[in-house]
Order: sequence, then C-alpha cells, then structure tokens
Amino acid sequence: MPHRGLHGRPARAGTRTRRRSGRHGPRQRGARHVRGLAVELPDAARAREEKCALVQSVTAEDRPNVGLTVVFYKAIGEDKKLLRVVVPLGVLLPTGLGLKIDGEDVGNAPFLKCGKRGCVAEVVLQDEVIAKLKKGENAIFIVFDTPEAGIGIPVSLQGFTNAFSELK
Repeated sequence: MPHRGLHGRPARAGTRTRRRSGRHGPRQRGARHVRGLAVELPDAARAREEKCALVQSVTAEDRPNVGLTVVFYKAIGEDKKLLRVVVPLGVLLPTGLGLKIDGEDVGNAPFLKCGKRGCVAEVVLQDEVIAKLKKGENAIFIVFDTPEAGIGIPVSLQGFTNAFSELK
C-alpha cells in the first residue's frame, strides 16, 4: 500500500462482525468456500474475460450500515495481485482506507471512485503485504465517518494462504 500510517486517528475496533449477503466484485459462478473466504472461479468459457477472486463481505454487528466487501484477485493477462475494497457511501474520502494486520499498521489507500454500491479503494499488493496477510490471523480495515474517529472492521484471514494460492 502506498502510504504508511493511519493519519494518527484512533480506530474503534469492531470485533464482532457478521457475514452479509450481497457482493461487489467478480461473479460468484463456480464459488466454493475456504474458511470464510469465497473462492470464485469463472467457468471455462469465460475464463479470459472474468477474474478468479477471493471475496469476503462483513458488516459490523453494532453498526449494520457499516460494512465492506474485500476482493483479492489477479489482473487479467498480468502477474499483478490486487486488493479491492468496497465500503458504504458516506465515509470520509480524504482519509482513505486504513489496514492493520494483527494489530500492526500496514498503511492506507486512497478511494478511487464512488458509485451506487459504495466507494472503492484498490491497490496493487506488494510481496511484503501478501506475506503479512498469509501469516496473519486478522486484518482490520479502517474507514472514517468523522475526522476524529475511525471504524475498524475485522476480516478473518483464516484460510487466506490456501485460497490465495488458487488465484489464477
């Protein structure tokens, strides 16, 4: 992720989450689950146009209007591994999206655009971040609804290593 740190703002860790239906990202055709991560594989006829992806959607139990969808995928025709996160409309855009893995600040990413389904942050994953994700147990994605306070939304990394190795 391009920038280090989380702007020095405190994050409220939302430790209780629930999975939610509804998704943002590649289609779910051929999906199977690996410890909470949906591994979505396109059918053979569409493999050139569609991406294989890992998808997890979570919502904070104490704030049902605050959730996110995390999508890990490889760029078509390239060896780049990408992370796309879709958050609800209404978050502060200048602060970007923060990420902690097992309590360690990894960095933040800017929001690229907002649409009907929410605001999108997307980054090319560096090998260092991928290694932390593979070793980690939990990631916390942080969004801000006010300049003073962030909302931490935990995402389990159980099964990430095995599922990530299946991305094609």
